[in-house]
Amino acid sequence: MNFKHLLLGLIIAVILPSCVSKKIYTDLESKYADLKKENRDLMDENTELESSLTKFKNELDQLKKDYEKAIAERDRLERDLEATKTNLATLKESYNALEENSSAAIAENSIKNRELLAQLEAKEQALAAENSRLEELRRQLQDRSERVAELEKVISDKDAAMTKLKNAISSALTNFEGKGLTVEQRDGKVYVSMENKLLFESGSWAVGANGRQAVKQLGSVLADNPEIAILIEGHTDNVPYTGTGALSGNWDLSTKRATAIVNILRENPNINPENLTAAGRGEFAPIATNETDSGRARNRRIEVILTPKLDAISNLLNEID
Repeated sequence: MNFKHLLLGLIIAVILPSCVSKKIYTDLESKYADLKKENRDLMDENTELESSLTKFKNELDQLKKDYEKAIAERDRLERDLEATKTNLATLKESYNALEENSSAAIAENSIKNRELLAQLEAKEQALAAENSRLEELRRQLQDRSERVAELEKVISDKDAAMTKLKNAISSALTNFEGKGLTVEQRDGKVYVSMENKLLFESGSWAVGANGRQAVKQLGSVLADNPEIAILIEGHTDNVPYTGTGALSGNWDLSTKRATAIVNILRENPNINPENLTAAGRGEFAPIATNETDSGRARNRRIEVILTPKLDAISNLLNEID
């Protein structure tokens, strides 16, 4: 459902609350389920990426061990070759000494000489094969090292970009520190949390002047980061909604508040609407106890969750496979 349809639904919900509010709730609930699945997919993808990185590092370590083992085997073969050459030289000297004394000894020595020559040829062939295998291991080691380095760089660049984004948001929203707004970075994402006291009156989803200013300043930073997915989540405490009119409960209220923030962000023409998602979480994702006034105040909030797009990492993993 696009935002024009959602706005039309909200207008109809105000006029016909008894019959349309439930449909809006059902649509938003379905969309939330999709978002929840997308979030799980992103978490699974992040876990898979970390697992792949660990796997490639382990394979790199194994290649290093194989490389060192191959070098040791090559060195052993070279020592054997030198020893064989020494024996051959000794036998040649003996052959020359015996040649004048005994035809039988010469014949025996000739056989041993041929055997040693055959052994020498076999060892040379084995050494050549080992050098070839060693070269292939060296090539695989270099290729895998480059791939792992590329993957680490992409992940590092993503983390650096999110850190830069977090710092830019913190700088843009400095005036709202201590007024119910926090910015933090964890699990590769940036979380902007705004308590309802900054944004809404009790039971309302209309954004106040200070809250609108905070959201518009946040939007000015997001407009410069088109490769970021933006999820806006509305949250409430567990106190049941007792009002009347267009709202059917806390979940409905949290969804309308999230949509209100999306609508303000959409006023910025440089923000791609495809990057925006609104979701209502109701009372079911608290960050504090609902047994105290201060805890309930923390739970009544809007969370803007910023996630980097992982296309580059996925493409690199496909190339490695």
